[in-house]
Amino acid sequence: MVFLVCALMLLGLVGRLVYLMGVRSDYYYQKAEELHERERVIKAARGQILDAKGRILADNKTVCTISVIHSQIKEPQKVIEVLSKELEIDTDTVRKKVEKISSIERIKTNVEKSVGDVIRGYELDGVKVDEDYKRYYPYGSLASKVLGFTGGDNQGIIGLEVKYEEILKGQAGKILTTTDARGVEIDQIGESREDPVAGENLKISLDVDLQQYAQQAALKVMEEKQAARVSILLMNPQNGEIYVCVNVPEFDLNDPFILNTDVDTSGLNEQEKQDLLNQMWRNPCLNDTYEPGSTFKILSAYAPALDSGKYTLATAVLDEPITYSSGQTVHNADGKYRGYTSIREAIQDSVNVVAIKTVEDITPKTGYEMVKKFGISTLTKDDIVESLPLGVGAVSNLELAAAFEVIPNGGKYREPVLYTKILDQDGNVLLDKTPKTHTVIKDSTAYLLTSAMEDVVKYGTGKLADFGTMPIAGKTGTAGTTEAARDAWFAGFTPYYTCVVWGGYDDYSELESTKYPKILWNRIMGQLHEGLEYKDFEMPDDVQEYTVCATSGKIAIPGVCSKTVTEYFADGTEPEEKCDLHETAVICKDSGLLAGEYCPESSKVKKTYVKDASGEDAMPTKVCDVHTSHGLLQPLIDALTPNRSGQDAQTYSNTSGTQNTQNASH
Repeated sequence: MVFLVCALMLLGLVGRLVYLMGVRSDYYYQKAEELHERERVIKAARGQILDAKGRILADNKTVCTISVIHSQIKEPQKVIEVLSKELEIDTDTVRKKVEKISSIERIKTNVEKSVGDVIRGYELDGVKVDEDYKRYYPYGSLASKVLGFTGGDNQGIIGLEVKYEEILKGQAGKILTTTDARGVEIDQIGESREDPVAGENLKISLDVDLQQYAQQAALKVMEEKQAARVSILLMNPQNGEIYVCVNVPEFDLNDPFILNTDVDTSGLNEQEKQDLLNQMWRNPCLNDTYEPGSTFKILSAYAPALDSGKYTLATAVLDEPITYSSGQTVHNADGKYRGYTSIREAIQDSVNVVAIKTVEDITPKTGYEMVKKFGISTLTKDDIVESLPLGVGAVSNLELAAAFEVIPNGGKYREPVLYTKILDQDGNVLLDKTPKTHTVIKDSTAYLLTSAMEDVVKYGTGKLADFGTMPIAGKTGTAGTTEAARDAWFAGFTPYYTCVVWGGYDDYSELESTKYPKILWNRIMGQLHEGLEYKDFEMPDDVQEYTVCATSGKIAIPGVCSKTVTEYFADGTEPEEKCDLHETAVICKDSGLLAGEYCPESSKVKKTYVKDASGEDAMPTKVCDVHTSHGLLQPLIDALTPNRSGQDAQTYSNTSGTQNTQNASH
């Protein structure tokens, strides 16, 4: 019985041994290797970020990581003294790490290579100096909020560095050393090494020269204390590439944890300090939204109205006192009312009443849907209101620039592009960025808007943006209250570039001036266009010119319509009806009233008036009271017989008024 039990036990042990040595051999071999191998990570060289011309915006700087292996240290006191001195770390901190019993203890990372070489020269047992990489930004604060930066582990934290982390980071390598049971490296076996794989390079559309100039110009505005923040976005409408993305104040990418303001942080806790850093790192061009003001008149009112074919640039809308459905009065910025105003004039002078009437006619829902087609993603259905063209909701600089880029691009929306190519370490193209596109408005509508927006710069609210050497189309925008402006915009384009400038305060403080976005736009775009060949906006084949009545926008009536203009019309929208806003009447020169039957021919003149006009422009409704049937004696007769004079006057009014209707015509 005992023999049987022993045999079974032996058989079980043999089976277990076979299982461990056969089935599980690979597992335990791996565990044994791990027990006797020490691993040190080798960071991969992070991919470079290059500008449009191949200049390096983000690069790698060789640094060192200093570590100690407790079991290999033979002179602990010397190690402590050397590392404390060369790394400028207090002795107690170094001592704790040197005396800590662990397989490997990291003392400091991102040590300058020259310092690492000095430490390596001491040839201290148990001290490891491994070469590493640290991110370096050759241009300092240039485009800081676009590029972003990496942390101590070389991983992206914000901006492009984190957005394209998987492309840029590469694959880390490692150094494996074999140790004995005590953790001491076995010299005869040496090291095995797995080399790191460098990350891919990212080529972006920003241009260093343009970015530097725009950033300096924006800083000058900051120094003049006209705004707390300024953002500028410059794009190429032909391909959607972003050439400039400025957000001042910027920060130093090589020292990103130092605030760029004079804020006293001595009394702040860590969370409050972190909040300030997060605000400093934030990219307002892409992430922050502001009220768009009158820039929305183009997107929500005039683009859909013209695209529908119901409106033309010559369409006349009566600029008069009106109220919203809520009863609130609609005011024009200058406090004036112009009477009949063409869509071109309304765009040129940024007339609020005409924009509101236009949206009410096409419906706010139609205006809202058009804004969404322009790529504005921040509006909600709560923004489907009558005041939409005056800038409800909020919009980012990026989305507004992309929306206005539709117009010089023939009505087609093109997705904004920041990165253009992904390259390997040899410069070979691995991936090209192809932007998404869709049609927003007809090419004819785009040209009509461009033409009217040229007048904004030539004669209207955007004159300060005109640098004089190239056709410019643009639109101003201010937002805030009736008492003070809080946000100021200028969105404009040339045949070459689209640029949008915003300025204001984070706390929505009052602006001292709304002029500087136009002035800044002028400086940047003027510099950018130096040396470029003069080019006009191209008129599409489906746009024609016609001469029309300047008041009604319809076919002028000879001898009645005193002023005509030549206007652009999309095919099929040219006027077919005659002017219906002018009416003529025979006026007595002596009284300024409608001529009566007793007015001499020498006193009669034919004048043209506009319907629904007011003041001096309105056609008289009363008949001449100078020339009457009683002649020059009438005043004396009236004075002597007051009762009769009233009766005679009434009789004359009834007869002459009837006769005089023949003297007025349309």
